[in-house]
Amino acid sequence: MKKSNKLVVEEEEFDEYDDQEPMSDEDRAAFEEMEQYFESSLRQFKEGEIITGRVIGISKDTVTVDVGFKSEGIINLHEFPEAERKLAIGDDVEVFLEHVEDNDGIVVLSKEKATKIKIWDELVQAYEKEAIITGTVVAKAKGGLTVDIGLKAFLPGSQIDLRPVRNLEKLINEKFEMKIIKMNKKRGNIVLSRRILLEEQRKQAREETLYKMEEGNQVEGIVKNITEYGVFIDLGGIDGLLHITDMSWGRVNHPSEMFSIGDKVNVMVLKYDREKERVSLGLKQCTQDPWIDVEKKYPVGTKISGKVVSITDYGAFVELEKGIEGLVHISEMTWSRQPKHPNKIVTLGDTVDAVVLTLDKEKKRISLGMKQIEPNPWENIEEKYPIASEVEGMVRNLTDFGAFVELEDGVDGLIHISDLSWSKKIKHPSEVLKKKENLKAIVLSIDKENCRISLGIKQLEPDPWQDMVKNYPIGTEVDGKIVKVTGFGAFAEFGDGLEGLIHISQLSSKKVSHPEKLYKVDDSIKAKVIKVDIENKKIGLSIKAFEENLDVAEIEKEQALLDQAPE
Repeated sequence: MKKSNKLVVEEEEFDEYDDQEPMSDEDRAAFEEMEQYFESSLRQFKEGEIITGRVIGISKDTVTVDVGFKSEGIINLHEFPEAERKLAIGDDVEVFLEHVEDNDGIVVLSKEKATKIKIWDELVQAYEKEAIITGTVVAKAKGGLTVDIGLKAFLPGSQIDLRPVRNLEKLINEKFEMKIIKMNKKRGNIVLSRRILLEEQRKQAREETLYKMEEGNQVEGIVKNITEYGVFIDLGGIDGLLHITDMSWGRVNHPSEMFSIGDKVNVMVLKYDREKERVSLGLKQCTQDPWIDVEKKYPVGTKISGKVVSITDYGAFVELEKGIEGLVHISEMTWSRQPKHPNKIVTLGDTVDAVVLTLDKEKKRISLGMKQIEPNPWENIEEKYPIASEVEGMVRNLTDFGAFVELEDGVDGLIHISDLSWSKKIKHPSEVLKKKENLKAIVLSIDKENCRISLGIKQLEPDPWQDMVKNYPIGTEVDGKIVKVTGFGAFAEFGDGLEGLIHISQLSSKKVSHPEKLYKVDDSIKAKVIKVDIENKKIGLSIKAFEENLDVAEIEKEQALLDQAPE
């Protein structure tokens, strides 16, 4: 009960009356009753309690509150919550009594503590009833978030969501519904959980999802995780797998090309195992299969234009439309010699023209040909390049076994290394030919079926070996030049590019152990022909026979002995 100033005056009046003259028994009884009333009024207000006072004064920064004591309490205006700062004289307010009277006779009151105590009590009730409360994230804290629920509370990182949240700062100023899972009044600690509510919602959603889960139904979900082989989609309490092969009727190199975590998607339930609670989903099944009428759209022989979407060692895949691809095999890319790799002809993203060669609707395969866009240059190849005819072309490539000569676009001919010269021993075509060199050659043979033409350069000149015995009989003297020195002798060039072997035994009239000490490349020599082997196209020369001026009979005798000697 409020102790008024009037009561104080009356008490003093009783004291004065007592000093002047004795009170009557009736007056004494009234005074004692009044004193008991005053004391009981003081006992109901204890320090550390919330009491109700009345606003009796308001200034710019303070509020004066009468709580029934000799003096009033003064409270800073900032202690009042924003919603309670529009005060008026006579308003009742709840305040916290810190001290009944201090040394200066002033009552110490706190609105802020009263508010906190009141909120704490309300939160205790919410905690005991497991009620849902709403709070606003105000800051990031160690291991979680600080949340304003009237008082500052802690939301651990593990209790924010069903899955770990990597960027906590993005949640600042967000409002969430939560539950209190722990309170400590002594420390003033409050621990929250949002995950509990999400788990309850997930459980409820799961029951609803399972109820309507039927194969063939279309359902909505959210992309939860992405792997190389597919994506996992949260259907509401249960996850389903959308395999990469069921994402599109076309080619998908990686699921991340089509999806990001958090995407909303409509998918079809392909298979549902109730016992194991496994769900297989399909996205492409939500649209019509483009292969249904493929034979009408792309009959064999149709010319198409498409984009190169994949390149392999054996060919390139071309997208005709979304969901339909055709393969251009490496052998169908060009009429000319087959390239080592398809990327020598096409690159990813190229738009190419092709012709439908075969179509297998059941296996969903289409074979395409790029070279068929142009006329086949091999169709009348025998008429254009008859055997034994002379042709012109450019050296396109050199290999260990010969040279490829381009006669026209799409038609190459091969000059084998053995057809480069009648007489010279050529180890590599680069000894006599260069890339991009223009030359003439003779058509030796044509393989129309395998698109091959054999050419020869040496055939441009008569075969010198046909008249070799006639032109170079045994005993003929020749002038030559050393072109090679070996351990068993030396090779000398003479005549019109002919080459002959001078055996070590024929290098000199004297015995020779080391031919390289006697002759060097480009040394000039004089020798006699001692052997002509037309079948194997070999000629034997002898410097010794020249130096000793041996006749034919002596040479043949010498050669017979040489043939009998071990090699």
